[in-house]
Amino acid sequence: MSKYDEQIIVVPRKTIFEDETNAFNGFLSKNDPQGDSIFKALPHYEVKRRGDMEEDPSYKQLISYCLLENENNELLVYKRLSGGGEERLHGQSSIGVGGHMNDVVGAQSINEILRVNAQRELEEEVGLSEQNSQNMDYIGFINDDTNEVGKVHIGVVFKIKVNSQDIEVKETDTLKIEWVEQGKIDDYDNFETWSALILKDL
Repeated sequence: MSKYDEQIIVVPRKTIFEDETNAFNGFLSKNDPQGDSIFKALPHYEVKRRGDMEEDPSYKQLISYCLLENENNELLVYKRLSGGGEERLHGQSSIGVGGHMNDVVGAQSINEILRVNAQRELEEEVGLSEQNSQNMDYIGFINDDTNEVGKVHIGVVFKIKVNSQDIEVKETDTLKIEWVEQGKIDDYDNFETWSALILKDL
């Protein structure tokens, strides 16, 4: 199956942003009333074909975006190599591990759907098992409507404390990882937009 035929979770833009009342650019904390309103709109998701959604800004594709922090309080930074799926992001560094979300049959809540999807991506991309990602902490949303990729996606941001030895790159042709001291990242030029926005906020 082509990645464009994948059935993904999306929310109509007018629903998630309440007719633009809650539209924002940057990182939005879960403690912000606006962030709370957006979270409450997520159960109104729909399932659509990815290929149809990539060029349709009337929908927001939900993306899990997990920040990994190790025992030394270092942040996982990875670089997207040319073998990766999203050509528009090749060569850029990122602090968010994640990807598109799919419907979860039998899920009891939107929270469960978000976590199941986030855990699947962590296992696929950096080998983090479900039992080692139990302390996943939802911290907010990331959005950037200033570019073509950002217009059709919104990130659900999680932070997870991990042991470095539990992390290994599964897709060596697409990702290269390193651990970086959080205060030592001061040049955001090589980072994809979402990561740069979160780093500035952190």
